[in-house]
Amino acid sequence: MSLATVCSRALSGMDAPLVEVEAHLANGLPAFNIVGLPDTEVKESRDRVRAAILQSGFDFPAKKITVNLAPADLPKDSGRFDLPIAIGILVASGQVMADDVAQYEFAGELALSGRLRGIRGALAMAVSCAHSGRAFVLPSDSAAQAALLQHTDIYAAASLAEVAAHLNRVTPLSVVQVTEPVLDLSAMADLSEVKGQYSARRALEVTAAGGHNLLMLGPPGTGKSMLAQRLPSILPPLSLDERLSVASIRSLLMQGSAEVLPQARPFQMPHHSASAVALVGGGSDPRPGAISLAHCGVLFLDELPEFDRKVLEALREPLESGEIHISRASRNAVFPARFQLVAAMNPCPCGYFGHASRPCRCSMETIQRYRDKISGPLLDRIDLIIEVPQLSEQDLTSTKRPESSAQVRERVLQAHETQWQRQGKSNAALNVDELDSVAAIGADAAQYLSKLMNDLNLSARSYHRLLRVARTCADLHSDAVVQPSHIVEAIQFRRAWSNQLQLGHKSW
Repeated sequence: MSLATVCSRALSGMDAPLVEVEAHLANGLPAFNIVGLPDTEVKESRDRVRAAILQSGFDFPAKKITVNLAPADLPKDSGRFDLPIAIGILVASGQVMADDVAQYEFAGELALSGRLRGIRGALAMAVSCAHSGRAFVLPSDSAAQAALLQHTDIYAAASLAEVAAHLNRVTPLSVVQVTEPVLDLSAMADLSEVKGQYSARRALEVTAAGGHNLLMLGPPGTGKSMLAQRLPSILPPLSLDERLSVASIRSLLMQGSAEVLPQARPFQMPHHSASAVALVGGGSDPRPGAISLAHCGVLFLDELPEFDRKVLEALREPLESGEIHISRASRNAVFPARFQLVAAMNPCPCGYFGHASRPCRCSMETIQRYRDKISGPLLDRIDLIIEVPQLSEQDLTSTKRPESSAQVRERVLQAHETQWQRQGKSNAALNVDELDSVAAIGADAAQYLSKLMNDLNLSARSYHRLLRVARTCADLHSDAVVQPSHIVEAIQFRRAWSNQLQLGHKSW
């Protein structure tokens, strides 16, 4: 009897599952069994592994083979277990040296020819592998992605034969090295292309500086989508941990862009026909949705009321917690989802409710149904709600070039740096206790804010969001203490919804 134990890293981020292979002489015909809650993809690895071992020039043992994927209560899926199973069999049969096996973890799908195919989640597995102190052996197609993680030895192999030669100390595999690209800001859409809309541009700057959520309300063609698409060009750069987190999520879906660490923050723009699963993630085998792909970046929902209300309500918990929990009968999954929500909408179905010159054709009942798709609790989680009015002829025909993204980004970076030096996070991420200690609100501003709470009947959540925005306005002005002027600016970014309704009633 012979026994071999090989580590294979799972996507779940849990401890590395053990691939235990037992081979012994049996009465009758040889058998090859896999136990440990494998799904169909893993069970089919018996044929792939057998063919790959033979095609690689090794002997397949004429013995009964039992492969145990421990722990037994964790479901096993995908073809990434092929390589560790094959190595386990070769070690158990004495064809590969077992001396160094414990120093490595393995993952890879085998072709019948013995070649290794790429797998999804390579970087996510490498992040978890780094904590174990082992090296990681992966297919060549996935190794470059995993090598983005620094201080971890990632070995690339094209075939099972190469892995065996490395373990037998015949032909060592080389450690993969990756060169990071430089972020090219000139390739992004620039704010200088947006004419007029000075208030909206200021709101966009506050949004970028403090990590706040933004809703833009206005008639068609006023530049709402144009503004949102230029937000990434003024956002602060990703930290190393954020870049690894974003790339890990992309690697779960085998996106080509995950082969390099992202430099720019993600920008996701799902269509309004997207389902709840497409937006928040899910499926029988849980996968991340658009909100997780927008992690550390921006989720832009254009034509907000056109989204199904149930889909929008699914955003409420992730906006608060920064993660999404997906529960299924067989397993639970938690994906990060700390994103900035930026949304745009028309004031009514025809788009001209409250317009200065064009009459609205919608009835009040139609407008109310249109707006009721956006619930109060969801609106309460949006920090800035602004109007984007129709451009004047003077602004539209002006040849004066507005401020560029580079100029605005300098102020944003300065405010961002101030926040990280003061509290180690953005203003939007401050909890209530932290807000009380770092907001540093002046006596006059506190008195004014207390009056506003009574006059506007603000909820506790709205009060704290207002204070966070005011703190960001103060940071952009390089003021250590929040002044009444900052409170005034913050409240103006929250009143567009009620203001637009009042204007609409007058014109309807």
